[in-house]
Amino acid sequence: MNFMPISNWRWHGLALSAALLDQASKSLIDGMLTLGEQVPVSSFFNLVYVLNPGAAFSFLADAGGWQRYFFIVLALFVSGWLAFLVKTPRPRYEALGLSLILGGAVGNVMDRMITGKVVDFLDFHWNGMHWPAFNFGDVFISIGVALLLWTTFRESPLQTEPKH
Repeated sequence: MNFMPISNWRWHGLALSAALLDQASKSLIDGMLTLGEQVPVSSFFNLVYVLNPGAAFSFLADAGGWQRYFFIVLALFVSGWLAFLVKTPRPRYEALGLSLILGGAVGNVMDRMITGKVVDFLDFHWNGMHWPAFNFGDVFISIGVALLLWTTFRESPLQTEPKH
């Protein structure tokens, strides 16, 4: 395993950078588009401006409002746990994955705390079928999860870190 030799705080800096990039992109969309507006960019991609009161794939979007507080509490709890995990020495790609998940989660929870809804603006489509719109926070979370899965499955169960 390749444990990080540099201060663990760099991973918190990466998480903060991801959250800030997510928030900056959402602010840019808010300034460029009106709610519900769709701007074709290519034959398979649009910029849109939608607000999602639910979670991934609009899960619980029509739940009546209580989901806002549920998702805020859940995201804050998970973010605190991730911040703790990132603080402890771990393999580089695992730390990278955790940092990206943390940054994406913080970016999205900021939206929920401010407006009660998450700004989504990336709209991919093909043959009239649209993937649910998402944002950079979602991208960071997805890449982070992929990195965690990759680090989990790339190591043999027989490979263990020597005890010191």
